[in-house]
Amino acid sequence: MGVYFYYGDEDYNIEQAINEKRNLLDKNFSAMNFKSYDNPSFVDLISILRTTPMMFGKMLIVINCLDYFSKSFEDSQNKQIEEALSLVSDEVDIVFTAILPRNENKKLDTRRKIFKILSKYNSQEFPTIKSYKTDEIINWINKYSRKLSIKVENDAAISLVEQIGNNLRELANELEKLKLSVYPQKTVKKEDVKSICITNEDLFVFTDYIMSGKIDLAILEYRKLLSKKHEMEILSALQTMLKKWVVIKLNEKKMSAIEISKLTGMHEFVVKNNIQKMKNHSLKDMINLKQKLLDAEYKIKSGQALNSKEVIENAIIG
Repeated sequence: MGVYFYYGDEDYNIEQAINEKRNLLDKNFSAMNFKSYDNPSFVDLISILRTTPMMFGKMLIVINCLDYFSKSFEDSQNKQIEEALSLVSDEVDIVFTAILPRNENKKLDTRRKIFKILSKYNSQEFPTIKSYKTDEIINWINKYSRKLSIKVENDAAISLVEQIGNNLRELANELEKLKLSVYPQKTVKKEDVKSICITNEDLFVFTDYIMSGKIDLAILEYRKLLSKKHEMEILSALQTMLKKWVVIKLNEKKMSAIEISKLTGMHEFVVKNNIQKMKNHSLKDMINLKQKLLDAEYKIKSGQALNSKEVIENAIIG
């Protein structure tokens, strides 16, 4: 029997820890032997904890329990939960998760009885790596790269951090793409990162052309980006970056680069560079462009547009 309690604001690491356990299930019956629940009621929770597997090997149950920290169980209910946890079947692993919003510096209330109950078991906090802790992010990149059986050179890792920041899910996606790109080689160099990944510089040049009214150059740059990414990936990357740029523009005069770094998840070095580069662009221009791209995204996802590339180009021109 294993009861686990994973909490924190780094959802990707929590997801990976759960996947490691899920991969140990009998693959012939994995669908049957994996269950997940979202903040079940007290009655349902007790029933879940009493689950016994069928005859097809070990079972994994994941329970999102974040809401349990904004409400209280009665003392008698807490006692029943404790008792049920102590009697979980030897053939069942139960993972409680409490995933907090990223970059909001929120913490679970450790004074609550439910925290004290769950933390008696295999509890582990998964905090987001702070964007200014470059060495820690690079260590994570190296660890993940070893899983992929590739090596990322240090300057390539630094380039990834400068472009993506502390978003581990995005870093993992880029590493997966880089592995395919450099095959049959096993080493990722800085040049590979520049040629495969959309950089902050790529995005800035693109948006700079748009907001400066240099539409012909913007379209040309957009078509260059299409050689690296699918148009929806470009759209998503632009939306993410524009959101961060709006935050920077709103706070550049009242907060330090480190403080803005914590808000955006961007590396401090990148924040400073963007502050300099965005001097000639107004907050209004950024918000207007973001709205145009949101409208384009809505048309594509709602089926109103048959050609997504053209819709995005029209948003740029318009």
